Amino acid sequence: MGISIRAYGRHRGVSDAAVRKAIKAGRITPEPDGTIDPDKADAQWNRNTDAAQRRGDKRKAVPVAALDAVQDTLREQGGSAGGGTTYMQARVANEVLKAQTNRIRLQQLKKELVDRSKALAHVFKLARAERDAWMSWPARVSSQMAAELGVDAHTMHVTLEAYVRQHLSELADVQPRVD
Repeated sequence: MGISIRAYGRHRGVSDAAVRKAIKAGRITPEPDGTIDPDKADAQWNRNTDAAQRRGDKRKAVPVAALDAVQDTLREQGGSAGGGTTYMQARVANEVLKAQTNRIRLQQLKKELVDRSKALAHVFKLARAERDAWMSWPARVSSQMAAELGVDAHTMHVTLEAYVRQHLSELADVQPRVD
């Protein structure tokens, strides 16, 4: 002897109408007296019900990255991020993120923000132009300097070029910090 259709519905977490529908569709089989054997019916239900049609499978898991973003936002705003995240904390974090996003969009529209990749490319271009100017400098001035000092022009050029390269090599170790 099994349990009633309503009791089996409570056991499965579904309505009694869903249990009647499963019986009518042949997904589960009641006992001859009309009751349901829960163990036998559970096995039939799992075997005969399409996974996409199960209520429990329609719920989506929250990605870990989304939870981490909520925790980070709460921490930035001075809220507690310990334990778990309540629904209200998640809503607050969502509203804060929306406000931050809107502020950034507004700054972009006002042309107050600079694209990071464009800024780095511009700094690189300026540094390269500076380096090229220094590399060509000894060739331009070494003859004049040699004449003024009364030394060999070739020796002056080679010496200036060596010291300029050494100095540029030292400057190459400096990396632009763009945070």
